[in-house]
Amino acid sequence: MSSETPPKIDTTVPHNARIWNYWLGGKDNYPVDREMGEQIRSFFPEIVDNAVADRAFLVRTVTYLAREEGIRQFLDIGTGLPTHNNTHEVAQSIAPDARVVYVDNDPLVLTHARALLTGSGEGVTAYIDADLRDPAGILAKAAQTLDLSQPVALMLLGVVNFIDDAAEVRTVLDTLLEALAPGSFLVVSHPVDDIDRERAHQVAAAWNEKGTPKLTVRSGKDVEALFDGLELLEPGVVSCALWRPLETEVGEIRPVAEFGGVGRKN
Repeated sequence: MSSETPPKIDTTVPHNARIWNYWLGGKDNYPVDREMGEQIRSFFPEIVDNAVADRAFLVRTVTYLAREEGIRQFLDIGTGLPTHNNTHEVAQSIAPDARVVYVDNDPLVLTHARALLTGSGEGVTAYIDADLRDPAGILAKAAQTLDLSQPVALMLLGVVNFIDDAAEVRTVLDTLLEALAPGSFLVVSHPVDDIDRERAHQVAAAWNEKGTPKLTVRSGKDVEALFDGLELLEPGVVSCALWRPLETEVGEIRPVAEFGGVGRKN
């Protein structure tokens, strides 16, 4: 964890990590975040379903990768504020020796780093203060905890959507994936406009008027393109709620406008 003094938390501007935390029922948010959260929910009440489905997608993908693919290393970029079923908790419940590195650059997340640094006795949980736009810096720091010559699961849940330039996104992904060993995986979730284009862009406009960082909504095909060069696992890029749902979830699933997928580097 960085030893630098974290920047002051700005409680006058709504922030994505804190709004997301509010939608998930967390307490690490401020009135400005709750106001923005309620504003968006007033015309898009399904946004809470998006947040819940995204978290469930994380649980299912980490469970699959740890249990079925034997992945023991996770690089979770844009982790946000700790709530429940965080990546290290899920991974280490299956493989106590799993190593997890969290990456975020939000000052409030930084103040909660110690909450994240509570892994199992056998495993390792570390935190890096860095931005997705600096993939080389992330890799250099992550290599202090992870063995990049062995497979790693690269988790990018709800974070690529904060880079609007498609070329920059491609460069970031290529830099990160090139450094990872064959047998590594990419996990992405991203808000899309496939289900209700008008409202999806209404949410983005409302968010970008006051919130930080700025949000970009893409199509499902655009999200699928993020996996170019990888083996995309079934069922492909779909609504997070529909990615390998548990038997207990079947029959009560509603597609959400947050799509996700998992790809393997061969």
